[in-house]
Amino acid sequence: MAEITAAMVKELRVKTDAGMMDCKKALIECDGNMEEAVKYLREKGIAKAAKKADREAKEGVVATLVEGKDGVIFEINCETDFCSKGDKFKALVAEIGTALKAASAATLEEALNVAINGTTVEKYIAEQCAVIGENMKLRKFGRYTLAGEGTIASYIHMGGKVGVLLQVACDKAETTTSADFQTLCKDITLHIAACAPKSVDSSSLDPAFVAEEQEIAKAQLLAEGKPEALLEKILPGKLKALYKQSCLMSQEFVKDGSITVEKLVADAGKALGDTIKVVSFERFQLGA
Repeated sequence: MAEITAAMVKELRVKTDAGMMDCKKALIECDGNMEEAVKYLREKGIAKAAKKADREAKEGVVATLVEGKDGVIFEINCETDFCSKGDKFKALVAEIGTALKAASAATLEEALNVAINGTTVEKYIAEQCAVIGENMKLRKFGRYTLAGEGTIASYIHMGGKVGVLLQVACDKAETTTSADFQTLCKDITLHIAACAPKSVDSSSLDPAFVAEEQEIAKAQLLAEGKPEALLEKILPGKLKALYKQSCLMSQEFVKDGSITVEKLVADAGKALGDTIKVVSFERFQLGA
């Protein structure tokens, strides 16, 4: 007979909402097989009809936590908007954020395995499903750590529906303390939240995305009756329009359509007597 541990009983309880003794009995009856134990409890009418782990988590929040030159952005999902606005869920988000920020995790997989309260983030969230009463999960995670001069800026829009983490570099330490530099970084995060660029510039745009869009544009032109021989002359213009639409530096600045974000950054650098560069950004949209 397989050894039935307290951890196994706890996991089955989270999966089914059944009592501890019922879970232990089910595991004994099923020789430690977790899936068979779930089935056993359902057949006995002890497990709830819908396990929390099977229910879809579409709501939640995107959150950021920035300190100095290090910042994290993450998305935690729950089932209902009501839950996402509740004190228990907000406390959980804050607790998870603190643990993630204190750790060195750089990927979602690493974030799920960050230690918290004697377990991992992934397992702790699973445990809290029973406490809060909804299925929850850490869905996305990102981290920026700036090595040289510059700053990490963040912005949360619509109460956590959209979040932005931005990494901006410069050459001089005094630039980072300038109010104009800080305003620039804030404006760029607002722009990213509003305009949803896919990359910083054309060099970092996903080649697969570019190829797909070119194929779509080509098909549209042929459908319009354009001769195939002219496509090579027309497609570069389409590609330029794609960059303007998809690349942060090529987009028209959301607060002033007469300039691009690239010019906005260049003008700010000139005024501050420094070279300013947008290194990278993350934009998380809840559920996307």
